[in-house]
Amino acid sequence: MAALGSPLRTLRGLLRELRRASGAAGRPYRDTAAYRHIVAAFRAHRVTSEKLCRAQQELHFQAATYLCLLRSVREQAALHQEYHGKGERSPEEVAGLVGFSLPQQPGGKG
Repeated sequence: MAALGSPLRTLRGLLRELRRASGAAGRPYRDTAAYRHIVAAFRAHRVTSEKLCRAQQELHFQAATYLCLLRSVREQAALHQEYHGKGERSPEEVAGLVGFSLPQQPGGKG
């Protein structure tokens, strides 16, 4: 299993993904139930000098997993939008899509 990193970094990543997701909806991300739940969970499971929360590692693992899910969904949607089939394409469009250019014939044909 890979190292989880800092819980603060995970929280910031989650909030960044929420901001990106709610930006498409046109409403502030701080008004969402997901934002309130995530912040409340992180506040409830933080380690203080008065108590040691045994579930902190579990919460951090779940948060990191959820962050991975949010990033993957966003990246998959971007890839789908870019490469989704748009019907029949010309050979020039297909070549440009994969980074090639078609050879030019002498005499201006093609």
